[in-house]
Amino acid sequence: MNVTQCLQTMSANAERIRTLASSVSPEQGRWRPDAGSWSILEVVNHLYDEEQYDFRVRLDIILHHPERPWPKIDPQGWVTARDYNGQPLDESLQNFLRERTSSLDWLRSLESPNWEAMYTTAWGQMQAGDMLAAWVAHDLLHMRQLVELHHAYTIAQLAPYNSRYAGEW
Repeated sequence: MNVTQCLQTMSANAERIRTLASSVSPEQGRWRPDAGSWSILEVVNHLYDEEQYDFRVRLDIILHHPERPWPKIDPQGWVTARDYNGQPLDESLQNFLRERTSSLDWLRSLESPNWEAMYTTAWGQMQAGDMLAAWVAHDLLHMRQLVELHHAYTIAQLAPYNSRYAGEW
């Protein structure tokens, strides 16, 4: 694993997420295609909380305090408990970007991290490198989700017309 490339990707992903989440109306930011889906605003606030309470915290525990339990998190529950959809989108996006910068600064400050350091989770062993890999991949999952939200919103706004000619989604 090329850690330098991972950090460059995480930095670029933050800019991609900024692009996907900015310049949308408040209506589009809060819009959900169905009751089981998240809005753009909910995705952004999820990323903000994951940045603060999940990846950085848990990677630090793996690397420096493997005897400590991971703090409990509730990504699904926080969507409603923290009223993600009631927050201002610009502020939420800036919160995420600020935390991502803090995360990248922290990652760059690590001196000779042991990426093979092992931690025992409820589902088995996890290495520090696994956590970094998951962090990078997590961005991609949510960027895909943001693109899907843009597509679904656009299709809904184009009704009654059909975009079939554009190609299969």
